[in-house]
Amino acid sequence: MAAAAAQEAPGAAAIRDGFAELERQQELLATCTRLYQQLTDHFGSLDRGIKSRSDSLRARRRVVELRASRRLDALRRRELSLDGSVSLAFSRLESLTTKRGRDGSPSPSSGVAEGLAALCAGMDSAGFLAFVVERRKEVDALRAELPAALKRCVDPARFVMDAVSEVFPVDRRAVRSPADLAWACVLVLEAVVPALADPDPEVGAARPMVPRAARERARGMAAEWKEAAERKGGVEGAKPPDAHAFLQHVATFAVAEKDRDLYKRIVLSFSWRRQMPRLALTLGLEDEMEDIIEELVTKGQQLDAVNFAYEAGLLEKFSPVPLLKSYLEDSKKIPCTSDNLSTSSGQSGVNANKKEQSALRAVIKCVEDHKLEAEFPLEDLRTRLEELEKAKTEKKKAVSSCSSGGSSGPASKRIRASNGGTMPPASAPSSPAATTTTTAFIGSPSSHASYGTGSPYSYDRPAGQTLYCSQSSLAMAYPPVVPNVGIAVSYPPPPMTYPVYAGYNSGLGAYGNSMAPPFHQAYYR
Repeated sequence: MAAAAAQEAPGAAAIRDGFAELERQQELLATCTRLYQQLTDHFGSLDRGIKSRSDSLRARRRVVELRASRRLDALRRRELSLDGSVSLAFSRLESLTTKRGRDGSPSPSSGVAEGLAALCAGMDSAGFLAFVVERRKEVDALRAELPAALKRCVDPARFVMDAVSEVFPVDRRAVRSPADLAWACVLVLEAVVPALADPDPEVGAARPMVPRAARERARGMAAEWKEAAERKGGVEGAKPPDAHAFLQHVATFAVAEKDRDLYKRIVLSFSWRRQMPRLALTLGLEDEMEDIIEELVTKGQQLDAVNFAYEAGLLEKFSPVPLLKSYLEDSKKIPCTSDNLSTSSGQSGVNANKKEQSALRAVIKCVEDHKLEAEFPLEDLRTRLEELEKAKTEKKKAVSSCSSGGSSGPASKRIRASNGGTMPPASAPSSPAATTTTTAFIGSPSSHASYGTGSPYSYDRPAGQTLYCSQSSLAMAYPPVVPNVGIAVSYPPPPMTYPVYAGYNSGLGAYGNSMAPPFHQAYYR
């Protein structure tokens, strides 16, 4: 029996080894299957990525070929129209030369159209810029009359550069009054484009009639502006009207260099100005428009992105309605910055309401400009705007009633003018002598509420109205002894320090000199 069991033992061990080998082979097959699946997915993903890129490259190639064919056709038409354009230009020059002697200098009482026509016909560049600056309150009339007046110039390119050379590319005036005239430069540079356009209507502004000497001068002025901006810390730190004037100068005289990155930086830094989308295309940034729009969306400037998408014809990729809704949602958020943490909750609520009101007005204006009422109804937006304005009005009424109620009541404390601390209530004098030697402080907390005391009212003090001669609460708790001088003194209320509202009531529309608004404006010319 033992011998038989010993003979069967090697067979059972072989069977166990065989099953173990089969399990190892099974695990190996599973591992190979898993690796094969991973490799298949990986190569499938690579294949799909290559196909997608190939399709994108083919689409771009078709766009480039179509654009190249259009430009070649335009070049052929321009080449064939050279002789006719030159003859038209000569005939126009002769007619302007004959008319020049009949136009006199404008009188002070002459209108905008007559004054501009006389100055342009006489090529009086210095008087022309002075006339524009003097009529700055009539900027709409200037914008309407300037293109026709500049067509009366014998050499409009040289005339405009002479007119703006005193303030652009750098301000060379000995007395800078008015302080900044970049708005006038932008206005004139925009208006001279029709005067420089080719006389052939089929070519038009696509070929500005700028003489070679004038074009070289324009290039030098653009280079001088760039050097001055870099010395001051870069183009992003330039004033908005100055940067706008530079881009308009480059576009007007067709002196765009290979500084695409520079133009893109300026366009992104001042994208909220209404003319930027058109200038970006004029400066040759049509291939960069998708990147510009995506960057604007990333930065939370969806309203600007909508304007750029309309100008570039990219509405299929950047639908305006989702962008506008996203912009409204962002306007309701309050950023958690140190400024908001340092202010009271009431003041931060006021700022949030102002931001939302500004966003609502901007979106309503954008929808009306682009005729999107069918896709984006405005009834809810207008209702919400009315609610915010009504809440603002009611809060103002509550603040004014609280202020008037606080000033009419009796004063519970007296103001110490020496250090801003409060004095305890006056006690009855113990003798007539004490009455004659006690100092009398004329005034009440209601008339000197900002003269070193906390506000007695429940509403929050607006940011920017700081306490005058304010001190810590510890210093107020132990007021110093005031010598008895026996003189009654009246202390006038302190000067208020309200913040200046940039560009208020300047009458210049989009040609003001203020920086980018903290909240998005509804309209920029």
